[in-house]
Amino acid sequence: MMRFLIECTYVYEHPQDNSGIQRVVRNVINNLKRLEAPVECVPVMFKHGKVYQVDRLSPLQRQKVRPRLQSWLGRQHDRLGRLGQRVNLYQAARQRTGLYRNSTVMRVGLALICMAARLAFLLPQKSLAYISIHYVDTSRVQELQCEPDDVLILLDSSWHADFFPVAEQLKSQGVRIVSVIYDLIPLTHPQFCDEGLVRVFEHWFDWVARTADGFIAISQTIIEQVQQQVKCRLGEEAAAQRWFDYFHLGSDLDQVNPRTAIRPELKRMFEQRPVYLMVSTIEPRKNHSYLLDAFERLWEQDQDIGICFVGKIGWKTEQLVERVRQHPRLNTHLFMWNDLTDRELEYCYINARSLVFPSYVEGFGLPLVEAMQRGLPVMASDIPVFREIGGDTMAYFDLADPATMANLISQFERSGVFPAQGDISKWQWLSWKDSAQQLVTRVYQNTETWVIGGPGAHRT
Repeated sequence: MMRFLIECTYVYEHPQDNSGIQRVVRNVINNLKRLEAPVECVPVMFKHGKVYQVDRLSPLQRQKVRPRLQSWLGRQHDRLGRLGQRVNLYQAARQRTGLYRNSTVMRVGLALICMAARLAFLLPQKSLAYISIHYVDTSRVQELQCEPDDVLILLDSSWHADFFPVAEQLKSQGVRIVSVIYDLIPLTHPQFCDEGLVRVFEHWFDWVARTADGFIAISQTIIEQVQQQVKCRLGEEAAAQRWFDYFHLGSDLDQVNPRTAIRPELKRMFEQRPVYLMVSTIEPRKNHSYLLDAFERLWEQDQDIGICFVGKIGWKTEQLVERVRQHPRLNTHLFMWNDLTDRELEYCYINARSLVFPSYVEGFGLPLVEAMQRGLPVMASDIPVFREIGGDTMAYFDLADPATMANLISQFERSGVFPAQGDISKWQWLSWKDSAQQLVTRVYQNTETWVIGGPGAHRT
């Protein structure tokens, strides 16, 4: 029987991470055993130039000392990273005060102090990463021998990975490689990304364009971009030797624990006034500033409504985060939560007035699906992938003018009728099991087409 080797290296090594790609990988892997498939699906991870079968993504609650040590190392590594981010925010905030703005000497002194603080966190962080990299938890994995008929599906975020030589060796032995593409934002919109990520992603996409036998994206919008990129880089003839397809993501919040307490201050937030919700990592392309501009316009019109940002603090956000923390309406009409559990997030989806999502560009938009699956209507920027997901059941606004979103909210508050053409109660979406089934089925169909009739398939 053909085997699908589904790569999940990053999620295996960081089981505590629970956003974006990590949520997708974990849910697909956890549903593999429930699928009806003509292939054997085997989760795998790469380490030290070897392939390991993953028997369990997360360590057991009662585990031996070494797995516990690995988990502790990961937590300390992430904690040091967050401390370094706080130093960046501190420096950015102080530089804008009069004392530092008017004195070059003070600014240079501040920069040197902050640089020393960052190094104090960075050096032990690098040491922890080195120790973690050279440790294999044999209670969760076992070494795997690959076979020529295997298909390696690169499901995880592999652009920072170091297993490319191993993958190339497997390909030379007859293993076919399929790349899952979440988005091409570092290529198409580099202004929203860290410069280091842009360089790494560019190198990774060059590699995967040359190496992969097929590509499967998380939306039709993205796979069309992928096909164009591959044609531009390799030419029409070489691109015709690859297949291109897509699948859609599920919407279950799989880590909701009914025994987890919901913080009283989160409950109080929804008791005072209607609260609109934004769920995403806080980073430039998510366009949180647009939301603040729109809601400040509404507050000037005496609209008694709130806006809540839910998500981790990302990159290039120092000015935005400082604007939020210094805002006169913080914790009355403006809220920010960076550490909600899945149960608390679901509580927000159930009790919010609407999800508002002003992203400039997305590969999919998982919070939109999670919200609408729970009956929460969505207002979103008018971009193609959101139209693909929501159709006429979402309300769309113009990114060039925050007033268009403010007008939608005013209309909703005034009439009580959500300003979308379609009925959200008639909207349906996939479960994570359905999503995993769709992924495996479409990879299998395209792989069989490739073997029997030749490459070049593209689902439209």
